[in-house]
Amino acid sequence: MKKEMNYSPQHLAYLQGVKKKTAWVNAARFAILLLLLTLWELSARFEWINPFITSSPSRMLACIGDLYKNGTLFYHVGTTLWETLAGFFLAVGLGYGIALLLWWSETFRRISEPYFVVLNALPKIALGPLIIIWFGTGSKAIVFMTILIGLIVAILNMLGGFMETDENKILLLKSMGASKLQILTKLVIPSSLPNFISMLKINVGMAWIGSIMGEYIVSKAGIGYLIVYGGQVFKLDLVMSAVFILCILAAVMYAAVALLERLVIKNRK
Repeated sequence: MKKEMNYSPQHLAYLQGVKKKTAWVNAARFAILLLLLTLWELSARFEWINPFITSSPSRMLACIGDLYKNGTLFYHVGTTLWETLAGFFLAVGLGYGIALLLWWSETFRRISEPYFVVLNALPKIALGPLIIIWFGTGSKAIVFMTILIGLIVAILNMLGGFMETDENKILLLKSMGASKLQILTKLVIPSSLPNFISMLKINVGMAWIGSIMGEYIVSKAGIGYLIVYGGQVFKLDLVMSAVFILCILAAVMYAAVALLERLVIKNRK
């Protein structure tokens, strides 16, 4: 049976105010987006701006409709989506595991940490020719590029979260006879959960950057391919449509991580 919660009138008024403010913020966001799209469409129609260069919402929708009719829309979206998700999950998993090893071994951490910092600062696009030679011109190269961009970010973020664990709590567990594995599972990992969520949010953007960058270098399909092809043949409606689709996919993926965050917070409470 669900436990009934008794709130004071003041607390109920506060909760109602929070709901109203959230609804107002969401309405304002939608209104601003609608206003920007309307101004963009009107500016293109009345040629206040050059519609060939800037496109317009209606032309973008028409272009997306053409992609759907000729059967290539979901093919390109699906190609980029699986490359992005594969690189995202592999980067997160490998990064989390390596960060655990770095926390576990101080010697390993002190030896390898400078290399991770240098690799993080290295422009990954410079490795493009090598990646093509190593993995060919298929999706493997794109997934590897996605992993390469997100991996170091995941390692450094999670290592920082592990190292921020309260030393007094660690000493307390040690005084109670806890092993290093128990300290890791009972204290370090649970306390680093906010860092994990933050790392996921950052890596959402990194994953899309990696996959699109990889498709810029070498691809025969995908959203990045559409952007490159559209730019080469001056089909700027196609370029803007591909960017619009990319924004929607990235927003949906970020929203999924935000939903996970709310569920985690709710369960912790």
